[in-house]
Amino acid sequence: MFAYYCNLALRSFRRDKALTVLMVLAIALGIGACMTTLTTFYVLSGDPIPTKSSNLYYVQLDPAEMNDYTPGEEPSQQVTRYDAEALLREKRGDRQALMTGGGVSVSPEREGVVPFVADARYTSADFFPMFEVPLLYGQGWSAKEDEARARVAVISRSLNDKVFGGGDSTGKQLRIDQTDFTVVGVVEEWRPTPRFYDMNSDRYGALEDVFLPFTTSRDLEMGRNGSMDCWGDSDGDATGPNAPCVWIQYWVELDTPAKAAAYKDYLVNYSDQQRAAGRYKRPTNVRLRNVMEWLEFNRVVPTDVVMQLWLGIGFLLVCLVNTVGLLLAKFLRRGSEIGVRRALGASRRAIFTQCLVEAGAVGLAGGILGLGLSLLGLWAVRQQPSSYAQLAHLDLGMLLLTFALSIVASVLAGLLPAWRAMQVTPAIQLKSQ
Repeated sequence: MFAYYCNLALRSFRRDKALTVLMVLAIALGIGACMTTLTTFYVLSGDPIPTKSSNLYYVQLDPAEMNDYTPGEEPSQQVTRYDAEALLREKRGDRQALMTGGGVSVSPEREGVVPFVADARYTSADFFPMFEVPLLYGQGWSAKEDEARARVAVISRSLNDKVFGGGDSTGKQLRIDQTDFTVVGVVEEWRPTPRFYDMNSDRYGALEDVFLPFTTSRDLEMGRNGSMDCWGDSDGDATGPNAPCVWIQYWVELDTPAKAAAYKDYLVNYSDQQRAAGRYKRPTNVRLRNVMEWLEFNRVVPTDVVMQLWLGIGFLLVCLVNTVGLLLAKFLRRGSEIGVRRALGASRRAIFTQCLVEAGAVGLAGGILGLGLSLLGLWAVRQQPSSYAQLAHLDLGMLLLTFALSIVASVLAGLLPAWRAMQVTPAIQLKSQ
């Protein structure tokens, strides 16, 4: 029976070629615009570490002075070096890592490669297992090497290819900021989207090329980048252990909600102790958010992407309204044919089903064309200068969604015209003929 309806739909399309083309184009344009914006939104708003996002928590404390204090406001989004190192020493979480961004000069020994500047991340040993960083060669450094301020480094695969020509470079020496470091690991391709572990730098940027122990970076006074907020005299060194400045991100891994609740209580007690010691002036104000809560708090999806998504959905609705009008004109113009079929015994249900099959076929054709327009739209998005634009791509799930959305949209658009068509009265149509 379905094949019979499909055959009738093909005959109808041949009779009204221009109208069919208009309907397919309307669906394709709407689907293409909607899927381009929806895919971009989907990529940027996804879970960057789905296996552990509910177990990784971002720590916020409030060590600032009372100046400009507003009760109930959010605490600082970063912590001081004093607090970060104190929390790290006490090790109250399953794992914990402090970190900040930086820039270093790399002087390769490889012939033909001139010295260059690379992005760096200064962190602690738990960074790699906490964030499930895939390692192509070697491993991360240990907590003992953190304490010893060891000259060790983990580098990205791209840096490894550039400096060492690829292959296993663990154990080799790399000169960073005029100091020799031993490469202990090489990171495989890894680009969490967004780069959730540091929301103060490029949220959709590429992975850093060099990872160094935080203690080593401070021992060598390496340059840092990212935001910093100070509220007192730092004696000329804003990155010193006792400087009244927040500039470090601190993450902790807690594998159960009970541990998370206990850790928040620990942060409250720690804050109370620091206020009693005279370091903190403000009332206790701590936050402990998991990855997705942290992303939601930071409104990680760019405003222009959200606006484009709503515009895409709105454009699809406009295209569907136009398709409804075209289908209505097409079906009602065939009133005499429908009247004859009804007189010969066809039920209203059969007429309704045939019209929906025709609408679905239009949607399928529109989905195929809309897929091409979506790919063209994503290519245009990737040409934009924004770092997030390079991440836009159409995966298998979005491909299937494109076809499903096109067919569902066209069937929905065909409901009213199909209902009107099945209401055609056979006697009136036969009398008019």
